[in-house]
Amino acid sequence: MEGGEREDSGFNEGGMKMAIIEVSDLKKTYHMGDVDVNALNGVSFSVEMGEFVGVMGYSGSGKSTLLHMVGLLDPPSAGSIHIDHMDVLSLSDAEKTIFRLNRFGFVFQDYALVQELTALENVILPSVAMGIPMEMSIGSGSEILAEVGLDQRMEHLPSALSGGEQQRVAVARAIMNQPNILFADEPCANLDTLNSRHVLELFRKINKEKKQTVMMVSHEEWHQEFFDRLIRLKDGVIEEDRML
Repeated sequence: MEGGEREDSGFNEGGMKMAIIEVSDLKKTYHMGDVDVNALNGVSFSVEMGEFVGVMGYSGSGKSTLLHMVGLLDPPSAGSIHIDHMDVLSLSDAEKTIFRLNRFGFVFQDYALVQELTALENVILPSVAMGIPMEMSIGSGSEILAEVGLDQRMEHLPSALSGGEQQRVAVARAIMNQPNILFADEPCANLDTLNSRHVLELFRKINKEKKQTVMMVSHEEWHQEFFDRLIRLKDGVIEEDRML
């Protein structure tokens, strides 16, 4: 695949599902003064194209650390990560940046919107960064905001939007470049139950209709109803890995 272009099928020539993420013996140690903290202690798993995977565990279990490793936001201490069969840890920092821009979408719990920009301007940022013409970016961004139910709010600043609306803007921005993988780190942490359900339903809709691979960190047990699969971490290792 070139840039952020996605394949139409998640199957190989033999009709078998293809792994888009392959993680092997991933470890992460943080050095805090004289103390070493092992956040990940040898995690291995694969994710198939089109899966909606929930990563759960108590605070300090390593779930956000794992997401940041696979999303190339933080380097592991040891282990390997292959995305689309590419050894992404061998890329330079500049190459990783381009890879993330072309292949990944990110949604964080704090929305991470630029407060001085409108909803539409926030959404088209990834497209503009890739050099897509402004007119084309605006057209695509407007369509995506309509898809997430914000076609009447696209000219509003984040301060004029509710928390749920801001997170939908963040989701729209994350899928702007048609990423291969959508990473979400506690996207509902700052939302009430109703808005959380709206956001999760949006993730599920994107997953099913666009065949979008989603890897989402959560600590809320009821979120499992939206996942295809659960990976549960405890003390930096996989305690449970099962289909739902």
